[in-house]
Amino acid sequence: MDLLLCPTCHCLMSEPVTVSCGHSFCKSCLGTILPSRCQICRERLKLRDVKNIKTNVLLFSVMEKCYPEDTKLKCNLQDRLKNCEFTEALRIIDEGMRLAPNDVSLQISRAEAKLGLQRYSDALKDLDLLCEMRPTWTEVFFRKGNIFLEMGRKIEALIQYHHCLRLQHEFAPAKHEIQKILHSNGESVPEEVEDLLKVTSMYLRNACPAADPVLSEDAPLSQPLEEERVQASGETNKAKKADSCVSLSHSVSLLPARKNEEELMNRDTEHQRSEICSDVQEFPLNMLSPSDFECPLCIRLFFEPVTTPCGHTFCKSCIERSLDHNLRCPLCKQPLQEYLKNRKYNRTILLEDIMSRLFPCELAERKQIHDAEIAELSNLTKDIPIFVCTVAFPGVPCPLHIFEPRYRLMMRRCMETGTKKFGMCTYEHGKGFADYGCILEILGLDLLPDGRSYVDTIGRNRFRVTKRGQRDGYHTADIEYLEDQKVEGAELELVQRLHDSIYQQACDWYRRLNPRIRDQINKQYGHMPEREDNIQASPSGPSWCWWLLSVMQLDPMYQTTVLSLTSLRDRLGHLRVVLEYFSQS
Repeated sequence: MDLLLCPTCHCLMSEPVTVSCGHSFCKSCLGTILPSRCQICRERLKLRDVKNIKTNVLLFSVMEKCYPEDTKLKCNLQDRLKNCEFTEALRIIDEGMRLAPNDVSLQISRAEAKLGLQRYSDALKDLDLLCEMRPTWTEVFFRKGNIFLEMGRKIEALIQYHHCLRLQHEFAPAKHEIQKILHSNGESVPEEVEDLLKVTSMYLRNACPAADPVLSEDAPLSQPLEEERVQASGETNKAKKADSCVSLSHSVSLLPARKNEEELMNRDTEHQRSEICSDVQEFPLNMLSPSDFECPLCIRLFFEPVTTPCGHTFCKSCIERSLDHNLRCPLCKQPLQEYLKNRKYNRTILLEDIMSRLFPCELAERKQIHDAEIAELSNLTKDIPIFVCTVAFPGVPCPLHIFEPRYRLMMRRCMETGTKKFGMCTYEHGKGFADYGCILEILGLDLLPDGRSYVDTIGRNRFRVTKRGQRDGYHTADIEYLEDQKVEGAELELVQRLHDSIYQQACDWYRRLNPRIRDQINKQYGHMPEREDNIQASPSGPSWCWWLLSVMQLDPMYQTTVLSLTSLRDRLGHLRVVLEYFSQS
């Protein structure tokens, strides 16, 4: 059952939520303290995202199935606390603690209910007991600070907030409360409070100068702490201040040393887990089956499960494909524009851990199926994806704007397989696409917030289509690659002279172009390639030939005809005719 313990309170999860980094916590634990970073991986969390996050539906169903009574009780308790029914909440807590006396989530809820009833002393007693049980649990000290602040006892509140920062130096809520105390209503800071801040700040800087929690970028308090110090005049005032600082520094020194903090926290966590595990029945493995972990879109065991902000879980590839067509959750229809924009498709770690523990064979089989699909998609001769749009040429840039859902899926698969290649053919009536095309390689892909993308590609190999097909809405084809026929001797000399002559003719045409048009061509296709010494070095022949075909506004079917030629001599003949036509016009 250790898998289902919340990393914050180390109790069975109550209303589990999954944050953007993929880690899961109790909703009450996360919602109360709103940390600036994930407690496990330290990734930054956006306050707005954390506040709007919904309960993980799948994890909640797991908890409900394995621990129905515990789940029902805690959900009822949370509803009572939200509705400020504190007396009824205390009754539910007493009932729960008879079953699980060491459940600290119930104890901290009891303190919250007593605070709601303004029974401050009783709430503090509960929190003091929790502090002894959990000396490294930041939230307990933060709650104590809040109660002291509610009672108007600022010094005690500040001690608790600084204790929070010692345990977790980027604990944003504590920094925020310190700032509020410093600047509340424009009041001047009491002398003893100011001394406490200075003594504690100095201690923290000496203990961890590289990460001073008070002076970090999240809470820029350096000015009040460094510049508001008033120089006392007279030995009496100095002695009085010194005595005050000694007293306050003694209070701060009671806090655990930072150098032992990590060891203490690890030891404390292990003790808490063993303590809780002894009170709760063993994780009932037989209650769950692989069908409990099936993606609602592909109806297969989850592979790389991700959880949306609305709390629903899907395979990563499934939700991406769904968002290609509709920017709403496939189950609850909640808008997911921000989710698509941020693209935080991090795997839900807890779900993967549960499946690995319970269903290793089924998960291994699911991975084999996925690997086989990727291998099939990686084949660059069988069922290669075909983008039906225009004629592409070897060595020539071909920028694309991708907006259709089927081509979004195609681009994503090309990137995931690592091939970064697909076929480009022009449309041909009756066939769907032409018999000849060119392989394009993705050089860069710029995703836009709404799911569209700009893709920089360049032409590579020519091919001939031998078989047509379809996959998930886009065309595919079996292909064979084309290469120019090699020639030798007198025929090579003839082709070389023809090549040199037409290359010079192309240069003359290019120089005579209007400067504005030439600049546009250079921007889109690059400058005209240099003449190559070995005209048979490339399987597709000299690159300038393809550059010239791409910049001239020719009929796509005629371009495809030239693309299909495997004789350089024939291709040069077509170029000469085209150049003569353009030169005359």
